[in-house]
Amino acid sequence: MSELTIREQTEQMQKEYLCSWATLDQNSKGRAKDEEQCDIRPVFQRDRDRILHCKAFRRLKNKTQVFLTPMGDHYRTRLSHTLEVSQNARTIGKALRLNEDLVEAIALGHDLGHTPFGHSGERVLDRLCQERFIHSEQSVRIVERLEKEGQGLNLTWEVIDGIRNHQTSGMPATPEGKIVRLSDKIAYVHHDIDDAIRAKLFSEDRIPVEIKKAIGKNSKERLDNLIHDVIINSRANEDIVMSKEALEAMFDLRKILFEEVYRTDAAIEEEEKAHRMIESLFEYYMDNIGDIPPKYFNMINEGEPKDRVVCDYIAGMTDQYAIKKFNEFFMPKAWQIDNG
Repeated sequence: MSELTIREQTEQMQKEYLCSWATLDQNSKGRAKDEEQCDIRPVFQRDRDRILHCKAFRRLKNKTQVFLTPMGDHYRTRLSHTLEVSQNARTIGKALRLNEDLVEAIALGHDLGHTPFGHSGERVLDRLCQERFIHSEQSVRIVERLEKEGQGLNLTWEVIDGIRNHQTSGMPATPEGKIVRLSDKIAYVHHDIDDAIRAKLFSEDRIPVEIKKAIGKNSKERLDNLIHDVIINSRANEDIVMSKEALEAMFDLRKILFEEVYRTDAAIEEEEKAHRMIESLFEYYMDNIGDIPPKYFNMINEGEPKDRVVCDYIAGMTDQYAIKKFNEFFMPKAWQIDNG
């Protein structure tokens, strides 16, 4: 009998240690294109590594979370949000003895498709593109079509399912995907309040007493209590759930954020500027399609709709790169005379 590889030993340990309803690597539904197995890493760990090393992941560091192109160093970006989702999700997954590699792969990949200027940019591209533009589906398009010069990352079915269904309207097929779906909401409710307080747009005393009683009187308590609530109730039900009280409190807090942070007059004014910028870039590239990089232009030659490819290109931009291209195309440049 041949000696087991490190991967096979890991898969064996999963069967012995993980809980009965965990998703095992060896039971994965596989990849769209078959590949030879790694001798060290199980499939979900390989997916995690592929996402971590892809270009779209690195661009998240310069994409808006809530505050458009924030000047302070301590405001969250889309990358720091992603890492906080991953940390929350891994804590829950580890406590429940679920597949932590699958949890982390989904968490790191869930927001790859976000546009510059966050949901503001997403709304504009959804209006301009003949197909629907939804950041969760764009994340899937990135890992299946756009990364690695059009080859995609060839991720497993379970990771793609978790990325596609991480929004409230979706429901992942695996418990690990369900963890990320809840962890995403826990993370942004937690850190968006923290950032809003830092920006002096919000204060703790605006949070109703009922919410504080339900999930905690400050940011640290709320995060700790929400994570504990998921772990306790999920363990009891063998499914990823929260108590009715905690879930209602979290969504009440989310509603307050929309009313007092996301949709204030000042926020809407800045959002309208971002809308005009994204729309102007879209119109420019539709009229000057030769100015997009060759790999995108080649997609049109392969039969992809032009508006879809232009949306792909703009969606991949960071905030600062979108501003740079807008200035290049639409802002007058100083006229310099050579007096030499």
